[in-house]
Amino acid sequence: MSSYKLNIESKDTASELLEVDGLKKTYTTRFGGNKVEALKNVNFKVERGEYVAIMGESGSGKTTLLNILAALDKPTGGKIILDGKDFSKLKESAVTKFRRDNLGFVFQEFNLLDTFTLEDNIYLPLVLAGTDYKEMHQRLMPIAERLEIDGLLKKYPYEVSGGQKQRAAVARALITEPKIILADEPTGALDSRSSDELLRLFGEINRQGQTILMVTHSVKAASTAGRVLFIKDGEVFHQMYKGEDSSQKFYQKISDTLTLLATGGDRK
Repeated sequence: MSSYKLNIESKDTASELLEVDGLKKTYTTRFGGNKVEALKNVNFKVERGEYVAIMGESGSGKTTLLNILAALDKPTGGKIILDGKDFSKLKESAVTKFRRDNLGFVFQEFNLLDTFTLEDNIYLPLVLAGTDYKEMHQRLMPIAERLEIDGLLKKYPYEVSGGQKQRAAVARALITEPKIILADEPTGALDSRSSDELLRLFGEINRQGQTILMVTHSVKAASTAGRVLFIKDGEVFHQMYKGEDSSQKFYQKISDTLTLLATGGDRK
């Protein structure tokens, strides 16, 4: 198996990669009668090379937060600064390119096109960017070998397992050499063995320097991250660092905090 290194060099050597400052999102009901505050005042920072999990009950605002971080929705107020650029203020015409050049995505349902081979699915963001085929191939092979899907590239999504589909989705996210990977419930559609394998891969990718921000309901998935942000009622309720804790000990701390959220406890 060939060695695999991520290319995550940046002109900016500062450790801070992402800053979310005073983020708000208010939805107005269909007939303009009621307003719903999905996000009230969200503030946090993510350092380069961090692996951060976001947790919270359904309706807490974490999905809205992820959609805004993915530039799929615009905030009502506040700023989102990625690598020194406030992309929440970008014009619509510039958003697609910014997303393609800076963000990688891993979704619960894989979001692979059934009429494309795994190889073509992985290439898709580079094709849209007009990348030369030779460069695409040079980028793909080390990633495919590292994720152990190099023998599956000519297969279609319906011909492979859920775990193999998700590895193809990870390859698609990595091939653009993104500043940050946004993962939305990446283990949600996987069996326990495939989930464990994906989380192991995420850990390795992160140790090589890739920044990951993951929304998850899974305590096990969150316990593999270096930090967990807990969202409640549209705000960051609490955050917790793994530090020197084992995954098992961190798992228990996360479980205790989720119980606190569910029972209406105060911030720690």
